[in-house]
Amino acid sequence: MSSITAALGGPLPAEVDFGAVVTSAPHYFIGTNTHARHEAFDCRTDDGASVEIVDNVDLAPPVPVTIGDRISVRGELVGDPGREPVVHWTHHAPSGNHPGGWIDFNGRRYA
Repeated sequence: MSSITAALGGPLPAEVDFGAVVTSAPHYFIGTNTHARHEAFDCRTDDGASVEIVDNVDLAPPVPVTIGDRISVRGELVGDPGREPVVHWTHHAPSGNHPGGWIDFNGRRYA
């Protein structure tokens, strides 16, 4: 695992594990590749990076966060040209073909 700033300095995608504060309200959309429902929100990591969290809520329950909430995240960091980096795979991997991730919030693990 790697911090966001360390991961941004190396090759992407990268597995990351970090603490953060939520900086935007969640919004929901249907993924263009997966056709699954997703939840997305922005956060500022403990090492100062801004990232977007994108969580597949067909695989894990939505995380009821609001602006200012503290979370811990494990997932995969990917670049998004022209936008802030994205952390996805923040849920279990049903087929086992990818490392599972999670979002911890208020004593509960959303995976």
